[in-house]
Amino acid sequence: MNRKLGKRRAGGERAARFDRAEVGGRSPPYGGGTQEAGLNNGKSGNGDRTHDRRGQDMGLDYWGITCAVVVPGTLLASWIDYSQRRVPNWLNATLLACGLVVQGLYFGAAGVGDGLMGALVGFGLLIVPWLMHGMGAGDVKLMAAIGAWFGPAMTFYSFALGAVIGGVAAVVMILSSRRLKHACSNLGVIMAKCSSSKTMFSEFGSAKSFGTTSQLLPYGVPLTAGSLIVLAGKVCGWWG
Repeated sequence: MNRKLGKRRAGGERAARFDRAEVGGRSPPYGGGTQEAGLNNGKSGNGDRTHDRRGQDMGLDYWGITCAVVVPGTLLASWIDYSQRRVPNWLNATLLACGLVVQGLYFGAAGVGDGLMGALVGFGLLIVPWLMHGMGAGDVKLMAAIGAWFGPAMTFYSFALGAVIGGVAAVVMILSSRRLKHACSNLGVIMAKCSSSKTMFSEFGSAKSFGTTSQLLPYGVPLTAGSLIVLAGKVCGWWG
């Protein structure tokens, strides 16, 4: 009798161990599955949040790199333009190439397209004044190089703000140097130049032809000022 009870107890213990091992080896159909699904959902959610953070970080990093390259690059260009009346081709080419490369690294083909459009806008805005001999080719290339970083909209804003700054600076320089008479005379020459298609794109009335009768302010200086103000507004969130 005792032997039978011992066998029954041993059999029951073995069955209990078997059940526990079976439960531990297989996931429950609801509890374990729900937990696994929750883990998968958590991974998916974290992945989406990581992707979102990466997208935001890439945007912030892009403008950080833009500041690190465009700010010193345009300041150097404006200083050379002011002191030597020229902007080196190597500087403009470097800014343009770097802008397109960084656009491609961060935003892919869409970024390269946006950079090319910005460069075309910058080039197109100043090509006519250059053809009229109103500015140097270096200023046109600099605007195109900035456009590769800024895209079309910011490039246009930079040009417009630079034109305003350049106009105000010109008025201040004319009044401070007491050359209002010479300025009015030069303005008459410019109007005569624009009145005829024969003289519009000729050397007549060019910026260089005025010589010492006007204080020439290279457009690279106000162009840089306008671009940096627009860039600061973008980084600081003054506008979208």
